[in-house]
Amino acid sequence: MSVLEMKVPSPGESITEVEIATWLVEDGDYVEKDQPIAEVDSDKATLELPAEESGIITLKAEEGDAVAVGAVVCHIDMSAAKPEGGEEKKEAPKTEEKKEAPKAEPAKETYATGTASPAAKKILAEKGMSASDIKGTGKDGRVTKDDAVQAVPSMGTPGMGSRGSERKKLSMLRRKVAERLVAVKNETAMLTTFNEVNMQPIFDLRKEYKEDFKAKHGVGLGFMSFFTLACVRALQMYPAVNSMIDGKEMISYDFQDISIAVSGPKGLMVPVIRNAENLTFRGVESEVKRLAIRAREGQITVDEMTGGTFTITNGGVFGSMLSTPIINPPQSAILGMHNIVNRPMAVNGEVVIQPIMYVALSYDHRIIDGKESVGFLVAVKEALENPVELLMGGNPKKALEM
Repeated sequence: MSVLEMKVPSPGESITEVEIATWLVEDGDYVEKDQPIAEVDSDKATLELPAEESGIITLKAEEGDAVAVGAVVCHIDMSAAKPEGGEEKKEAPKTEEKKEAPKAEPAKETYATGTASPAAKKILAEKGMSASDIKGTGKDGRVTKDDAVQAVPSMGTPGMGSRGSERKKLSMLRRKVAERLVAVKNETAMLTTFNEVNMQPIFDLRKEYKEDFKAKHGVGLGFMSFFTLACVRALQMYPAVNSMIDGKEMISYDFQDISIAVSGPKGLMVPVIRNAENLTFRGVESEVKRLAIRAREGQITVDEMTGGTFTITNGGVFGSMLSTPIINPPQSAILGMHNIVNRPMAVNGEVVIQPIMYVALSYDHRIIDGKESVGFLVAVKEALENPVELLMGGNPKKALEM
């Protein structure tokens, strides 16, 4: 009998522990080499764990278990023959014994059945409830102090509607994101500045060129390429926004790695567009599409989500009109996009209906001053409202590679 012990590989530098999110196979299944057998969560991404060899698998960890990198999570019996004619499973030996639930000791109350103790009465009165509203767990159905503490007032007619709840453990990724967001609020001097963008010039360009662009390049001409390239230009104009604090030092970068916030199945992902300053409209749209697909399919790697110098997040896809995005540490600023709404605007002294988007820039005031933050957002606005001149060099056809 030849048995392989499968250990948790390291998903990336600095990661010492993962969590078994989902087993994709069952104990006793025959697995093929390289077949995905589990999804594991790290604090940065969800990754698939492939079988290292073919054989019968024995699981050594439960879903939800936190497992150290290098720990054994399953055995694969490589000497086992592949079952013929279907998915026969080798029954795992059942070693669990039924455990009897401990019997609750009867409470030693002295008041009458169905009534509440003095302490319980006081708590119920504060909640506007009576003992008849709840079921007691004390001896003979008596209402105890704990019953009163845990009682929840009914929002309407008693007995009408569900009162259920569900408790579910947060994934490692979700827990890490939560920790980072709280840390940002506590450790940075975060402020947000707002502006509005008239999207009509971009609408006009997309209307004229998007069909030919998609036919030629295989990707749509979306808003992300305009926003990404507008941010690249603004970051070059205001390098403090493309910087971050490291202890008592400020690090500024001569390149623009743009993180794009994407909602994935396991939570927020922020894949990075590397050296966005070197990309064309086609290059940005292709990279956004590639990274978004990988994030939503849970295939994104840790390396693809680290090293960004600035983040763009688009709450508009969910209908958000205005928000204050939270900085993606250790970066110093983030741009929030929102939905586009037709609003009355003053154009050349006349009221005209225009497609308007509110934009928000959250920034770390420790290294970015008001002048730079406002100037940066105005530079983004100017580029988006005059894309032909400021983003396309006056030649849309050439810029879009038609």
